[in-house]
Amino acid sequence: MIRKVLMLIVLCASTMTMQAQKFALVDMDYILKNIPAYERANEQLAQVSKKWQAEVDVLQTEAQTMYKDYQKEVVFLSQEQKKARQDAIMEKEREAAELKKKYFGPEGELFKKRTALMSPIQEEIYTAVSEIADLRGYQLVLDRASDAGIIFASPKVDISSEVLSRLGYSN
Repeated sequence: MIRKVLMLIVLCASTMTMQAQKFALVDMDYILKNIPAYERANEQLAQVSKKWQAEVDVLQTEAQTMYKDYQKEVVFLSQEQKKARQDAIMEKEREAAELKKKYFGPEGELFKKRTALMSPIQEEIYTAVSEIADLRGYQLVLDRASDAGIIFASPKVDISSEVLSRLGYSN
């Protein structure tokens, strides 16, 4: 009898522990694709990136043209002229590299612009997910789009549509 009661207590305790661990999934790719502001931000980033890349390309083309001209005329140039041309070519290449770093480097203009455009959207999504998690008692919300080793997930635990609804977007 005592053994049965003890077994029942252990079973109840383990069931309660399992129920306490509530989790949900979101699909960030799905959510972001359904937010028009995200698509507009991506378009803006693509346009500015294209513009800046064109500026870098102009400098690189100038450096290449200078080098080709130098190669054609090298036999006719004096040592001082050769040195001056080589220095000018290297300076143009340095300018192109610096401009590329300024725009596309790890802390460049594109990074800053992406942060400025995307941070408000990401914060909005985080707030919505957090509110839903608090409301429903989820201790963990995973992003199924991040390929974090999720092999199977029941659609019942995916709250992506609810997040979009909370943000005011229909799916």
